[in-house]
Amino acid sequence: MIINTGQRTDIPAFYAPWFANRLREGFVCVRNPYYPEQVSRYRLNPSVVDCIGFCTKNPAPMFPYMELLKDYGQYWFVTITPYARDIEPNVKDKHELLEDFKKLSETVGVNSVGWRYDPIFITDKYSMEYHLRAFEKIAAALDGFTKTAVISFIDLYAKVKRNFPEAREVTKEQRLSLGKEMIKIASAHGMTLKPCAEGDELAPFGADCGGCMRIGDYEKAIGKKLNAPKKKGARAECACYLSCDIGAYNTCKHLCKYCYANAEPSVVLAQSRRHDPTSPFLIGHYEKDDVINDVPQKSWIIGDLR
Repeated sequence: MIINTGQRTDIPAFYAPWFANRLREGFVCVRNPYYPEQVSRYRLNPSVVDCIGFCTKNPAPMFPYMELLKDYGQYWFVTITPYARDIEPNVKDKHELLEDFKKLSETVGVNSVGWRYDPIFITDKYSMEYHLRAFEKIAAALDGFTKTAVISFIDLYAKVKRNFPEAREVTKEQRLSLGKEMIKIASAHGMTLKPCAEGDELAPFGADCGGCMRIGDYEKAIGKKLNAPKKKGARAECACYLSCDIGAYNTCKHLCKYCYANAEPSVVLAQSRRHDPTSPFLIGHYEKDDVINDVPQKSWIIGDLR
C-alpha cells in the first residue's frame, strides 16, 4: 500500500521528529478531519507499506532520519516557486532549497523526486515574464536531478479567497502562453512537464496531462509493479493516486497566502501548539470517545518493474 504525507500539511518541514518517532514505533493515528472521533490507525512497516509519498517545501529536516526510511519505497515532490516573503512568509531561502533538492535526489534517486512549481498566479510583480525567467532558472539548476516538473494555476477556494483576497484567476490565454513555454523549458532540461488538475489543454504542446502522481510514478520510484486497488483522485479533475494521508489540516506553518489547507494564521498557530512529537497523532492525543479503526493493510507489489 501507499502512505501519503503531504495533502494536508508539510510533515518533513515542521514535524520530522514526530514522523521519525512514528517510524520507530511502527504505527500512526489519523483523525478523520470531518468526524474527529473516527481514528484510522496505520502500521508503518515495509512489509505492508510499499511507498511513502512526500510533498514538501523543505525536505532538509528529514535528512537526519533517512536511515529510518531506507527500507521503504519513497516518492518526493519538492515545491520550489519564485515567490518572496509577501506570499510565502516562512518558506526557506530558495537557493538553499535548490541544494537540498539535489542532495535529496542523490539520496533517493532521480526517479524518486519531482519538482513542483505551483500554484501559478499573475500580478504586476509576478508577471508572466517573471514566471518564465524564474522557471528557466530553477529548471537549469535542477537539470539532471529530476525528470518531472509539475505546474498548476491558482484555484480560488474559500480559504484562498479569505487569506489572499487580491488573487485573480489565471485566464486560458495566460495558461496556454505560459504552459507552452514551460513545456519547452522543461524539455530542454530533461523534464516532462505535468499540469496538475488542469485538464488536457496543454497536451497538444507536449505536456503529460494524465496526472502528476499516478501508480506508474510510484512504480518507477520503487522499481516494482503494483497491483493497486482502483481509486478516484482527490478531486474530480485529479487523476492522481492519493490515499491514506497522515497529515492534519491547519498545521502548516509556512503560512503561504495561496494555501488551500490552512485557515487563518491564528488557527494554524493554535493548532500547532497542540503538537506533541511523542504522540501517535500529529495533533493532540487519544480522546475518550475515539473510535479506533485498524486499517487493513497489505503489500501491493507483484513483481519487479520491467
